[in-house]
Amino acid sequence: MSAREKDLCTGALYPFAELVYARGMLTIDLSRYPAAPGVYQMYSADDEILYVGKAKHLRNRLRSYFSASGDGRAQIPLLMEKVQRIEVIVTDTEKEALLLENTLIKRYRPRYNIDLRDDKTYVSVRIDLQEEFPALQIVRQVKNDGACYFGPYSSAGAIRQTLKEVYRIFPLRHSSIERCRKRGRPCLFYQIGQCSAPCHGKIGRADYQKLVVGVIDLLEGRESQVIELLRQRMQAASAELRFEDAARLRDQIGAIEKSVEKQKVTDYGGGNQDVIGIHRQGGEVEVVLLFIRQGKLIGRRSYPLRWTLDLSELLSGFLQQYYSRQVILPDQLFLPFELEDRALLAEWLSEKRGKKISLLVPQRGEKKRLCRLAQRNAGESFRQRGSRREARERLLEEVQEKFQLPQLPQRIECFDISNIQGTHAVGSMAVLLNGEPATAEYRHFQLKTVTGADDYASLTEVLRRRLQRGIAEQQLPQMILIDGGKGQLGVLSAVLAEFALQEQIGAVGIAKSRVIANLRGKAVERSEERFFLPGRKNPVRFRRGAAALFLLERLRDEAHRFAVTYHRKLRSKASLSSPLEKIPGVGPARRKALLKHFGSLKRLRAASREELQQMPGLPSRLAESIYLFFHS
Repeated sequence: MSAREKDLCTGALYPFAELVYARGMLTIDLSRYPAAPGVYQMYSADDEILYVGKAKHLRNRLRSYFSASGDGRAQIPLLMEKVQRIEVIVTDTEKEALLLENTLIKRYRPRYNIDLRDDKTYVSVRIDLQEEFPALQIVRQVKNDGACYFGPYSSAGAIRQTLKEVYRIFPLRHSSIERCRKRGRPCLFYQIGQCSAPCHGKIGRADYQKLVVGVIDLLEGRESQVIELLRQRMQAASAELRFEDAARLRDQIGAIEKSVEKQKVTDYGGGNQDVIGIHRQGGEVEVVLLFIRQGKLIGRRSYPLRWTLDLSELLSGFLQQYYSRQVILPDQLFLPFELEDRALLAEWLSEKRGKKISLLVPQRGEKKRLCRLAQRNAGESFRQRGSRREARERLLEEVQEKFQLPQLPQRIECFDISNIQGTHAVGSMAVLLNGEPATAEYRHFQLKTVTGADDYASLTEVLRRRLQRGIAEQQLPQMILIDGGKGQLGVLSAVLAEFALQEQIGAVGIAKSRVIANLRGKAVERSEERFFLPGRKNPVRFRRGAAALFLLERLRDEAHRFAVTYHRKLRSKASLSSPLEKIPGVGPARRKALLKHFGSLKRLRAASREELQQMPGLPSRLAESIYLFFHS
């Protein structure tokens, strides 16, 4: 959070007014609210923030929620049924209200505001023209550092393949200048013609800049200009009898023409544009972004959202959250319909970019056709997601039927324990939400009450901590999968009975498949995974290759991977720690000074009291503590 946003968060906070239900209607004393720009927060009875909004005129905005005729939005009564009080924060300008609203939404994630949980970052290509010999980089964050960025691209693998072709045409450097200059000769990329080796003086700065200009023109889609420039250079080289240079330029022209022919993209006019399409069905909305770069459609990105309020608030909130991230800002943004705060959003984005950005609502022509294309993409993305959702529901229904669960397992949690000879024991929890991995819900558990290698006791502690928190937060799974056989399942059943949750949460144990050899011991077969249920002797099995089996195996493997990764991290951290870290009063700077003075940890261990006390800047009391630590 920036300093300005922190100042806004501590702005003028007006005392809230309790809402009153009179004759079945919700009423409020609006005179207690200011006629100024700001942000309002709606709270539920249990003090949870339900919704955060901004307004140019707070009193008028709140009046729209409580007018007898309503404000025309059918969804507002659903929200207002839960609202018990409203607080407002006054700001100086409407733009400050916009920034504050975005900050509060990120901090509190209110239920009725949109939440862009899809954090999949598309890659971009970066080149810093301020460097002496600029190089290409594939990055996932776009920073305001003065460099040029191209993209975004949905596939990192595809853009790496593209850059391989770019290096064959314009051989820019691959590695840092300092590292390459330490080598006695140019790298392998120079040997195969994909680097011009500026680190060893094989190319001058002026000629290198010509390569950079060609790369930028290619990435911006100006292939025809690049080809014409290379043709001129080829003809000049041929006239000067530099036939090897002319042949190299000829090959570069052929490579570009071949690449352009393979693309077969549609030209949508010049400039960089982001086009937004929205498809709504029931309480679900699909938002699609089309990325147009220099007239070429280079990709799309879709966001599935649950939304019950009107679409204008959805679109405004989406623009604030998406473009507040580190993404490439376009020259123009095409919207599917008019927004009340369109001018304000345009001003905010232009200030963020340092260059004017136009927000347009096209009515005709090519731009309108782009909006319709984005709309069709949103509808198609929604239908595809619906098909996947139906397949996942059928999968979960199969799991419910197989394991005789009390309810559909929309949330499945799997637990695993990892340790080596009882040291650095950790637990892990992997989660499936509606049949999809929910990595944001994964959790680590450092064991606090168990010493030694006791998997049952470790599992008991982890399950107790998880269920205690789940009961407090009212977030419990419909099914728990334990990596282990009947013993681990017995632990899970006992803990569920301890919290009286055995009728609410299904318990399942998954045992690893067994390797079976024939009588001669040559042919080896692997049996199916076995699932154990409480009170049932024989295990449950799925048919080989079943989608539900694969889903549960993947969840078990995720829990194991998550536990082992954390265990290795703790073990590695412990092996790299210094004994000096355990001495009270010895911080990082003091540790560095001690090692520098004595030369090594071995010499420090062997130092006498007198030698420690003679060290400059080391208090005598601390010298005594260090001596006793090593000699007690």
